[in-house]
Amino acid sequence: MQSPDAIVIGAGPAGLASAQQLNALGLSALILDKADAVGAAWRRHYDRLHLHTPRALSGLPGLPIPAACGRYPSAAQFVNYLEGYARRFELKPTFNAKVEAVRRDADAWRVEADEHSTRAPIVIVATGWADFPHLPRWPGMAGFQGLVLHSSEYRNAAPFRGQRVLVVGFGNSGAEIALDLCEAGVDVALSVRSPVCVLPRELFGVPITVFAIAQGLLPVRLTDTLNAPILRLAVGSLEQYGLKRSLKGPRELIVREGRVPVIDIGAVAKIRRGEIKVRGAIAQFASRGVVFATGASEAFDAVILATGFKPDLRALLPDARGALDGEGRPLVSDRASAEPGLYFVGAKASPAGQLREIRLGAARVAQAARRYLQETR
Repeated sequence: MQSPDAIVIGAGPAGLASAQQLNALGLSALILDKADAVGAAWRRHYDRLHLHTPRALSGLPGLPIPAACGRYPSAAQFVNYLEGYARRFELKPTFNAKVEAVRRDADAWRVEADEHSTRAPIVIVATGWADFPHLPRWPGMAGFQGLVLHSSEYRNAAPFRGQRVLVVGFGNSGAEIALDLCEAGVDVALSVRSPVCVLPRELFGVPITVFAIAQGLLPVRLTDTLNAPILRLAVGSLEQYGLKRSLKGPRELIVREGRVPVIDIGAVAKIRRGEIKVRGAIAQFASRGVVFATGASEAFDAVILATGFKPDLRALLPDARGALDGEGRPLVSDRASAEPGLYFVGAKASPAGQLREIRLGAARVAQAARRYLQETR
């Protein structure tokens, strides 16, 4: 088999979009994925998940998401779309090919993946962050007699009926899992340590991401300052319910810190009605519950850690430290990195929506990769 022009690691949205754009420019791309199907991370999401960005802004290059999926497609519908996307563009990933390391090999990169190992001048890392769940530890946690699981392991409320559940973290996963549990009649509380930034999914009937796109060229802080009054009016007061509002606006959080605001689809209303209870930070675990930083203790049957993900690519890219920060995260995404021939797609949060950024970023990276090949051959 002839060596490809590019190796794409990951067969999720970013990997498929990258390979499609490379092929459209006449470059050959080999997609490697450790799973056995496209969109593996999307197949593991909790059952009720829908896109937080509208269908019209969430399609990959060259193929819109079908209108039949509605304004906000479900995760299952999006998986079907990814399967159709691969068929439409004849993308045939090599599955069950776990990449152990990507090493510099003279003027190319060698991708080590057992029998699928190969080399190419271009490597695009499109792995996302779903394989890097952040699992903090607290004193006494080992002695807790209930269930502790990460949000990535949660599917639906059925196993928790009749139980008291604590969800730790008020990001999008934490808010939506708490809502899912509450709607199923589960007694649920949220442990919220940090100030929060909450946005409505729509404003005046328009998806919130449309406003982010329209204001994309404005300075970050100016945008947040202009939007603050209307967002306060739309979301309402949070402090009286035990939530502390972030002093930083949504765009600053995303651009400067990589933190995505909560897109509210109903959790805030449940909090206001007392159906989802709000608690503070955890100090330690007890055998049958937790002790909060306030000193109050409560019994819980299960604790769900919606504590996010912390991707660390240092083991995957031992010869490419110039492209990573001190914690192993890509310094840049959707354009050329500091390492010749190495690119990342979909590795940074975007105010205008992650899937839209993947579509645009895959195109930019493919163009940059073609220029790089033309210059080095």
